[in-house]
Amino acid sequence: MSPLNLSFSACGFLGIYQLGAVGAMLRHGGRLLASVRACAGASAGALVAAVLITAPDKLEQCKDFTYKLAADVRRQKLGALTPGYDFMLALRSGMEDILPRDAHAAAGDRLWVSITHAKNGENRVVGRFNSREELIMALLASSFVPVYAGFRPMDFRGQKWIDGGFSDGLPILTTGRTVTVSPFAARGVDVCPAHTGLSQRHFRHANMNILLSMDNILRLNQALFPPPAHRLRLLCQQGEEDAVRFLKKDGWLH
Repeated sequence: MSPLNLSFSACGFLGIYQLGAVGAMLRHGGRLLASVRACAGASAGALVAAVLITAPDKLEQCKDFTYKLAADVRRQKLGALTPGYDFMLALRSGMEDILPRDAHAAAGDRLWVSITHAKNGENRVVGRFNSREELIMALLASSFVPVYAGFRPMDFRGQKWIDGGFSDGLPILTTGRTVTVSPFAARGVDVCPAHTGLSQRHFRHANMNILLSMDNILRLNQALFPPPAHRLRLLCQQGEEDAVRFLKKDGWLH
C-alpha cells in the first residue's frame, strides 16, 4: 500500500470543523490513522495537524480552547482587529498549554507546515524542527494574517513569514496519497461539506478549489469573525459527520 497522508486546509476559526473530523477519525478511523505517514496543514489546518501528530489525547482541550478564543474575539468591539488586542499572544498561550514538551521530536518528518515568505510571497512547507519553540514559531507564522493579527510578520529562522494560506492553503505531500480536509465545499477534497448550490463555478486560490455558494461565502466570513458558540459546535458536529461519511465511502470505517 502506498503511503497515506492527511492535509488540513487554511480556515481560521473553522478549524473547529477539522477538529470534529479528527475526532471522528480517532473514534472510527483507526485503520486509516494507522496507515498515515504524515500530516500537513496551513494556518488553522497546521494547528489541527499538529494536535493530531503530537497530542491526539488533547483533542477535547483543543476544542475548548477554540471555543474560548472565539468568545474572547467576539467580545472585542472590532473582533481581533480591536486596537490593543493581541490575537497572536492568545493563540500562543493555547499552543503552550496543548503541545507536549517533546512535540518537535514527534513532529519531525511527520508534520508539514505551510508558510508564506512575507517579502516575495513564496511558499515553504517545513517538516523538521530543532526545538519546541521553533515548532511553535512555525505554527504561529503559518497562522499570521497581516493586519488581522498584527503588522509585524513572524520571525522564523531569521526571516519574516505570514499565513501559509496565502501561498498553499492545502498542502499535498509528494509521496503517496494525501487525504484532504476542509470546512469549505470544494472540488477534489475528501472531507468537506456537501455543496448546496446549483452552480459548479469555483475559484482557485493557493491550491484550493472553493465552490461558489452562499454557504461558502458565509464560511469565509466566519473563518476570521467567529460565529456564536452554538454555531461553532454545529460546525464541529458537521466535521464529524462528513468524516464518517468519507470513512464509510472509502472503506475505512470500523
